[in-house]
Amino acid sequence: MRSSFGKNIIVSIWGGSHEPAIGVDIEGIPVGTEINMDELQAFMNRRAPGNSPFATKRKEPDIPIAKGGVSMTNPSQASESSSSNVLKVTEKTVSFEIRNTDTRSADYKALAKVPRPGHADYTARLRYGGQLNMAGGGPFSARMTAPLCIAGGIAKQILAKQGISINAEIHSIGGVKGKAMEAKILEAKEALDSVGGIVEAVVTGLPGGIGGAMYDGIESTLAPILFGIPAVKGVEFGAGFKAAEMLGSENNDPFYYDENGCVKTRTNNCGGILGGITTGMPLITRIAFKPTPSIARQQDSVDLETKENTKLIVKGRHDPCVVVRAVPVVEAALAIGILDCMMDLDK
Repeated sequence: MRSSFGKNIIVSIWGGSHEPAIGVDIEGIPVGTEINMDELQAFMNRRAPGNSPFATKRKEPDIPIAKGGVSMTNPSQASESSSSNVLKVTEKTVSFEIRNTDTRSADYKALAKVPRPGHADYTARLRYGGQLNMAGGGPFSARMTAPLCIAGGIAKQILAKQGISINAEIHSIGGVKGKAMEAKILEAKEALDSVGGIVEAVVTGLPGGIGGAMYDGIESTLAPILFGIPAVKGVEFGAGFKAAEMLGSENNDPFYYDENGCVKTRTNNCGGILGGITTGMPLITRIAFKPTPSIARQQDSVDLETKENTKLIVKGRHDPCVVVRAVPVVEAALAIGILDCMMDLDK
C-alpha cells in the first residue's frame, strides 16, 4: 500500500509493519543536493524502536538503504572515513527502503476477525476488506513513520544549510510535565495500559513571507502532514485553542522594530504565522497524541465472523506511550512541509 503527500516535494510512503520492507520515494529534491548518510542515520536512531524502557521491545536498526536516484560522492574515498558517507541526488526521484528484521506476525493472527478497540483494524476492513496485511497494524502502524523520517531527515539537512532549525520535545504526558512524565508512562505500562501526550516543536531561522492565503497557507500545508502521523488527534499553532479564551487585545501580537531595523512582535500568540504566512518569528506548534490503542488489558470487542460480542487481549510488543518516539517524527513532518512551502518562492 502507498500513501503520498506534497506539492513541490512529493513523498510516497509504502509497505507495512510486517512486510519484508518499508520505504519512501521522494520526488522533487533538487539534483545535486548532498545527503549526509551519517547524519541521517543519527536522526533515524532517535525514532528507532527497542532503545528505551518507555518504548516497544521490537528491535529494528532502521538503516536507510538507497535504491535509486542517488550516487556516492568521491566513491574512491568512501572506505577511508565515515565523513565521505555522502550521497548526491542525481535524478528527479530518490528512493530508500528499510528492511523489517524483527517481525512476529503470529501475534496478530486473531485480530483478523476480532478488531482492536481504538485501532484501524475495523475501519481498514470496512474500506479494504481483507486485502491488507494488518499484522502489526500494517500500513496504519507507527512503524510507517520510519520512512517519513528518511524524507524529513533529508529535508532537515537542506533547511539547516539555510539557517533553519527544527527542534521538538515532549511537552506533557497524560497531563503532567517534567520528571513526573516518566512515572506516568511506567504507571500505565505496569497497569498493562498506555498513555498519550503532547509534543511541542519550535522552528527558528524561518524567514517571513512563506506561505499564502487560505489553502496555500503554511498551516494548511503542515496540518495534514502532521495528522498523517499515526495516533495524532490534535494540532495547534501558537496559542492554539487558548486563543479562543482571549480578548483581541490579549491575543494580538504588537509589532515593533528591533535594534537592527527588523519587524518583530513582542509576543508570539500567532505562533509565527499570520494569514497563513510566516512572520519571521519562531513557528510554534503542539501536536496531541492519543494513547497507544494496543494494550494488554482485556477489552470488549466483536467477532466479525461469528457476529458475536467477545473479549480481546492484545498480544505483541507495543509502546506504552508513542510520544517518546514521536519527537523526531514531528520534526520530520515539519521539515518536509516547510521545505515544500519554501520551494514556492522559486516559482
